[in-house]
Amino acid sequence: MEMIKALLRPIARPLRQRYAYSKLPAACRAEIRHDRSAGLGSDPGLDVAVKEAVAWLLRAQDCSASHDGGIAHSYSLVDGWGTSYPETTGYSIPTLLEYARLTSDNGIRDRVRRMLDWLVSIQFESGAFQGGRLGRKPKVPVLFVTGQILLGLADAVKEFGDPYREPMRRTAQWLKEIQDPDGCWRQGRSPFAMAGEMTYETHVAWALLEAARIVPEAGFGEAGLANIHWALQHQHENGWFANCCLDDPLHPYTHTIGYALRGVVEGYRFSQDPRLLAAARKAADPLMKAMHDDGFLAGRLGNDWSEAASWSCLTGTVQIAACWFILYQITGEARYRDAGRRANRYVRRTVRLDVDQAMRGAIKGSFPVDGGFHSLQYPNWAAKFFIDSNLMEKASLESER
Repeated sequence: MEMIKALLRPIARPLRQRYAYSKLPAACRAEIRHDRSAGLGSDPGLDVAVKEAVAWLLRAQDCSASHDGGIAHSYSLVDGWGTSYPETTGYSIPTLLEYARLTSDNGIRDRVRRMLDWLVSIQFESGAFQGGRLGRKPKVPVLFVTGQILLGLADAVKEFGDPYREPMRRTAQWLKEIQDPDGCWRQGRSPFAMAGEMTYETHVAWALLEAARIVPEAGFGEAGLANIHWALQHQHENGWFANCCLDDPLHPYTHTIGYALRGVVEGYRFSQDPRLLAAARKAADPLMKAMHDDGFLAGRLGNDWSEAASWSCLTGTVQIAACWFILYQITGEARYRDAGRRANRYVRRTVRLDVDQAMRGAIKGSFPVDGGFHSLQYPNWAAKFFIDSNLMEKASLESER
C-alpha cells in the first residue's frame, strides 16, 4: 500500500493544486496568470512609483477593516482588506513623515497624527504594545512589535514634540527593562512567530538608538548596542546571521535578513564603531553576489547565501537595497549604490498601475504573487520599505548632480 501511495503522490499533488486554484476568486486567478505569463513589466519610474505607493499606503489607512486610524495589515486577493496592524503602522510613520517633508504635504502629517493617536490609545500601561493585527488573540505585549512602534514614536517626538514624548519614553524603558544582561531579549516573545532567540531583533535595537538620540541620558543607546553586539556573536564567518527567521532557521526570508542587517548598519551610524561596519559589509557583500543581474533576489536563502526559493520576497529585496544605499553613503563605494538601484528597479517592475485601486501602486508579498511570502497579499510594510528604498535612491541621484 505504501508503495502505491508513493507512486500516486506525484500525480495527486498537481491535481490538488489545480483544485485549490479553481476555488480562488477570479481576480486572484487573473493576477497569478499575469505574473506567471507576463512576468516583469516596464519600470514606471522612481517618482511615479513612490507617489503611487504612498497613495496606496494612505488608502490602506482609509480601508482598514477596523476603521481606527491605523493602516490595514494588507490587501488580500482572497479576503480583501484586513484590520489595522499596530507594528507596521508604527514604523510606517517615519516613512510618511519623510515624504510629507519632501512634498510639504500637511494632509499626510494630519493622517500620521491619527495613526499616532490610535497607537497611543492601545498602548499597555507598561509602555508595550500587543502582537498581531488588531483583534488577534492572545492580546499580550510583544517585544518586536513594541520596538517597531518605538521607531514611529521617536520620529513623532521630533516632528510633533511633547504629546508623544512620554509614550515614547515608556516604550523604550519597557524594552530596556526586559532585556537580559547579555543584550539578548528572551522575554516578550511573540505567540505568532517561532520561539527562541532572534538576531533580527537588531531592528528593535535600532529603535532604542533612535530613542537615545532624544533622551541620551536614559541608557537606551547602551541597551540597543548591547543587543547588536549579542547578535554579532551569532554571525558566521561568511556573514550569515543564524537564528534569523520567522519559521525556518535554515532558510530565512530576505525580509528578516534585511531586519538584521539594517540594525547593524544603524548601530554603526549611531556608534561609529568600525567593528559594526565590518560586520554589516560581511553580510551585505554576499547578498550582492546572490542577486541576479536583473535584480531578482530569492525570497529565502541558505546559510551559504544560496537560493532556497524560486520566488522573490519583494519586501526583503527593498530592505536590503536600503542597506546598500546607506553603505554607499558611508563608504562612497559605487557598487553598493548600483546594487541598490538594480534591486529597486526589479521591484518597481512588479508594480501595476492598470489595476483596481486596491492593488494600484501596491507591492506584492511575493513575486510571482503566489510565492511563499504573504502569498496572494499586498502587505502594508512592503509599500513602506519600497518607499524608503526608492527615496534613498532618489537622494543618491540628486547627490551626483
